[in-house]
Amino acid sequence: MIRRACVTGHPVAHSRSPLLHGYWLKTIGLSGVYVREDVPPEQAAGFYRNLAEHGYVGCNVTIPNKEIAFSALDEADETAAALGAANTLWIEGGKLHGSNTDGYGFLANLDECAQDWDKSRGTVLVLGAGGASRAIIHALVSRGFGRIYLANRTLSRAEAVARPYPAIVQPRDFADVPALLQEADVLVNCTSLGMKGSEPLDLDLSALPEHAVVTDIVYVPLLTPLLERAQARGLRIVDGLGMLLHQGVPGFERWFGVRPQVTDELRATLVADIMGTDKG
Repeated sequence: MIRRACVTGHPVAHSRSPLLHGYWLKTIGLSGVYVREDVPPEQAAGFYRNLAEHGYVGCNVTIPNKEIAFSALDEADETAAALGAANTLWIEGGKLHGSNTDGYGFLANLDECAQDWDKSRGTVLVLGAGGASRAIIHALVSRGFGRIYLANRTLSRAEAVARPYPAIVQPRDFADVPALLQEADVLVNCTSLGMKGSEPLDLDLSALPEHAVVTDIVYVPLLTPLLERAQARGLRIVDGLGMLLHQGVPGFERWFGVRPQVTDELRATLVADIMGTDKG
């Protein structure tokens, strides 16, 4: 039987997960299938609970369905339970299991592209308090970082994300960012600012220390205005594409039984697709 998996969300036509998993299926030589399934939020709970009946052994979940997917699980791993959101589902022993691999992908991307970025376990400044920010903060805390500033335009949202980590994560208003930059060993943009079609993140990076690492979870364009400014200052930068690539590894292994590799050739395949879209 050919094993089938999919990416779900609403909308989902823009997702590059089929290109990613299709590449692995082809290069590894497996006969599996990975497709898109547009699942509106009002249909999501039923879809996930009946995933096997739809012909799938598992799926990825993207916005706006991650919390709904979590609520449909029979078994959640520690990360999904901590976040109340799942982006990777699989069927095991007749039960629906779930995880959240966004934080894993974030850490793996930095580990690969900015060696020793976490050596000092210094101060991190995170911009934005959405779902991705929640996953990334959980990952940073798990890695051992003891001081994380979380800046958001709506302070109450930052306070809600920071609440599980009272001694570590300090919520701040976005207006405080210029002053906080001088303390940041790592700067993480978790907002959509800088994404193609969105306003750029207009931020003066002159206060950042020379050793700081700057990363952006946006990957269209690959070199966002924030990363361009950081690069012009000679700072180490990490784009968001690697997070997408690495977060897909655990799910592929669950669904198809082989742990895939994130390679230069895979990245080049996704970069070519992104560059074509960006020009379009």
